[in-house]
Amino acid sequence: MPLSDQDHTAPRYSLVPRTLIFITRDEQILLIKGAPHKRLWANLYNGLGGHVERGEDLRSAARRELAEETGLSADLWLCGTITIDTGESPGIGIFIFRGESIQGEIRESPEGNLEWIPLNQVFSLPLVADLPILLLRVLATLPGSAPFSGLYSYDTEGKLQITWGK
Repeated sequence: MPLSDQDHTAPRYSLVPRTLIFITRDEQILLIKGAPHKRLWANLYNGLGGHVERGEDLRSAARRELAEETGLSADLWLCGTITIDTGESPGIGIFIFRGESIQGEIRESPEGNLEWIPLNQVFSLPLVADLPILLLRVLATLPGSAPFSGLYSYDTEGKLQITWGK
């Protein structure tokens, strides 16, 4: 299909693509505790990831973000997608990857402290607001299974509303 047929002009709703990565080994998950100076999720635990750059496919972006933030590489698989309706255009498209086969040594990250957390303790930590619900889906998604999908939106008071695809 030629570029002219892509119908990529305004006023179509558009998304900013981001990756979110969860690495597990044995009965642990690698999370990052946001640095105290961060504008978003300071002192809260989250997965790894970031923006997709121009010219990158999603998996390459996830691999780059993982390497930049941790010094690690891993075999990653897409386990889910989330569309975040910000109430405006663009919204956010999050492509969630999971990995288990890890190579490399963890290095410090300016984003925060990297920690291997036992799975049986993760839900007792101060997590980013959606993480307790999201992690249940991520950890249940095995290689080769269909990715889950979700929609995040906000009510009139700004409270997060989550709808899972069927």
